[in-house]
Amino acid sequence: MEPSLSMFPVSGSVAKTAVAIVTLVYAWRFFDWVWLTPKKTEKRLRDQGLKGTSYTFLYGDINEIMKSTTESYVEPINLNDDIVPRVLSFAHRVVTTHGKNCFTWLGPTPLLHITNPSMIKEVLGNYQDFQKQRGGNPLARMLAKGLVDVEGDQWVKHRKIINPAFHVEKLKHMVPAFYESCAEMVNKWEAALKEDFTCEMDVWPHLQTLAADVISRTAFGSSYIEGRKIFELQREQAELVVIASRSFYIPGSRLYPPVVAIPRMIHKQTKLGSITLPAGTIMVLHTMLSHHDSDIWGKDVKEFKPERFSQGMSKVTKGQTAFIPFGGGPRVCIGQNFAMLEAKMALAMILRRFSFELSPSYSHAPYTIITLQPQFGAHLSLHKL
Repeated sequence: MEPSLSMFPVSGSVAKTAVAIVTLVYAWRFFDWVWLTPKKTEKRLRDQGLKGTSYTFLYGDINEIMKSTTESYVEPINLNDDIVPRVLSFAHRVVTTHGKNCFTWLGPTPLLHITNPSMIKEVLGNYQDFQKQRGGNPLARMLAKGLVDVEGDQWVKHRKIINPAFHVEKLKHMVPAFYESCAEMVNKWEAALKEDFTCEMDVWPHLQTLAADVISRTAFGSSYIEGRKIFELQREQAELVVIASRSFYIPGSRLYPPVVAIPRMIHKQTKLGSITLPAGTIMVLHTMLSHHDSDIWGKDVKEFKPERFSQGMSKVTKGQTAFIPFGGGPRVCIGQNFAMLEAKMALAMILRRFSFELSPSYSHAPYTIITLQPQFGAHLSLHKL
């Protein structure tokens, strides 16, 4: 039997109905994702005693975060000013307003701000449940997935393989390479001195090159310039070491930690302390806020006082996880010993040849792009000893 023309309108209406149903299903899912689920999550978090910003449809606090960050970076600050409102303007404001543990919104995703030392310790100690954020370029992750990004058993395997290379005894064999890189930098500084044995210099690019050169020499047996292509190809594997080597461990990295915050994410419902968090929650462990907490460090928290560490870390932090410039727990930065040795070598060689002070042209403008760094460089007046 041949199909009758009268059947086609019926078929057309069925197709339209199917399209309408599919559209409604996806529209409902979208509405649930951008409104119903975030509002339910907000209520659950508030019911558990957490305070935070109210969820705004679709964008959450993204616009406010971008506006706050942009405005805070416009002008430099005075040398004695608190750097936290400049570096972490939005986080500083919400933590001041809503408490040390509070929540904001990254689009429809809850963002939990954590400065409580016991919670920080719990998150850093449990790498199985509290993992690195997933995302980024899928092709790059597939081709260049290193220790920084892998999780679970794969991370355990990689870490076990790499750990011996960063043992203190192994690092001692790298001292000649450290010396060579540091000497090269210091010699360039001496060559730049004027007849009166003084000069003004932005040392920040030199320190960045030093960090890269040390890695290149120790990893590939060549200088940074010679091995630049190799270094760039291996940048991800070297990332933690580069980050760590931009700051001194004690005491400078308390006031100026190389990484101002450590992000983590949960992929299933997880309990943190007395709080139950839904899957997909992003957590930010605020290193800088913890390092600048007067409840832990005292009223002189903003002062540079190396002597506060004279009786040991446990004494000054009151046994809390309050000093984490290299992170903590099983995933503590694998390059911290490497960075410490490099920093000591560079500092010793600089102090033997130069005295220095801040240049009049220096603008105090710390800001963060992955790591904490000077926005307008680090201009010093160098004097030959």
